[in-house]
Amino acid sequence: MSVPSAILAELLARHAPFNDLDPHHVVELAGCAEEVAFAEDEVVFREGSQADTWHVVREGRIAVRIARPGRAAMTVATLGPGEVVGWSWLFPPYRWTSDAVAIEATRAIAFDGRCIRLRCDEDAVLGRDLMLRFAQIAIDRLQTTRFQLLDVYGDGPSR
Repeated sequence: MSVPSAILAELLARHAPFNDLDPHHVVELAGCAEEVAFAEDEVVFREGSQADTWHVVREGRIAVRIARPGRAAMTVATLGPGEVVGWSWLFPPYRWTSDAVAIEATRAIAFDGRCIRLRCDEDAVLGRDLMLRFAQIAIDRLQTTRFQLLDVYGDGPSR
């Protein structure tokens, strides 16, 4: 799917993590992006694989799952329109720490992590702004995961 970067910049500017970024930075990000689609049950990424992209969901939903030895994977987050999927592209060793699977037909904006890292190296303000936004996303996601785990294990014996 080829969507002009000006249109991607407009789409990106509508999503909360990026809607108050400097418009020049939104254009920079859009230059590293493309629109993608995933069929229901299609894997977006697998734990341990190279983390070289991240996504903003436009339509549909993506489940983030963690492996559990001897048991089925556990869904720790279900992400929908406007939400960011993935931050492992930002930190070495650039490997996914979970699986992500489209649980329905999904359209997203995919960002080339290497391209974004290069642009952040060239523009410290963009790098700082993205780091702050992704730190907040990570904090929110960890809190959601914590609540998910408390819900799953909440009826166990007290200590």
